[in-house]
This record gives sequence, structure tokens and C-alpha cells, in this order.
Amino acid sequence: MIPRNPLIIAVDFDGTIAEDAYPKIGEPILFAFQTLKKLQSEGHRLILWTYRSGRKLDEAVAFCKENGIEFYAVNKNFPEEVYEEKFSRKIHADLFVDDRNVGGFLGWTEIHRLIFNYEPTPKKKKGFFSFFK
Repeated sequence: MIPRNPLIIAVDFDGTIAEDAYPKIGEPILFAFQTLKKLQSEGHRLILWTYRSGRKLDEAVAFCKENGIEFYAVNKNFPEEVYEEKFSRKIHADLFVDDRNVGGFLGWTEIHRLIFNYEPTPKKKKGFFSFFK
């Protein structure tokens, strides 16, 4: 389903998608990938907007891809954009998801609730003993 008015959503990486462990990559934050996948499945464009660059940026992009997220663009407004100093580096987006928001990071449960109007449900993991039930 493509929404009538798809959003452009800029998402930070460290402290937002993954726990902040820069220059390493932290563990995924609860509901981050679940929410991002739902946003993409509903036609919204996701832009990775992060301080990372070079090899560290490549590692973050690969981490997201391994977790099922490929961004529309990375550190730019659209994939084909070429940086020119005469243009602002401010990204065009309808929403910004960042741990550096005033008041701090809301958390993915709250972001999911605000956008979709309901809270995500955790997926049950199959454990060793579930095979004996």
C-alpha cells in the first residue's frame, strides 16, 4: 500500500538505529528495524542522515542492509545528488528521527505509535524448549 502522501524520513544511525558505540556499530535498538521496514513497506522514503563517512559509513549501510533496510539515499536528498558547496547541506525531509532531538530520543516504540497510531508488538523468538511443546 502506497500512502496518499508518502513521507521523506531522515534517520540518524548512532544512538538511533543502533546503540551509540561510535566508531564501532552498537546493537540494534529495539523496534528500529521493525519500524523502518514497516515505513518502507507503506511507501515512505527513508534517508540515512548520519555523521559517519567513508569506511564507517559503508559499515553502517551494510549493517542496515543485513537487517533488511536499504535507504533511498545516504547523506543526501536523492541518490543522484552530487554535493556542491553552493547548496545547503541541510537535507529535505518531512520527519527527522535522531537521538539528538530536543528532549532526547523518544524511542522506536513511541515513534511507531506516533506515525501508525498503535504500538508495535514484539516478535516471539523460538527457543530451544519451544520445539518440545
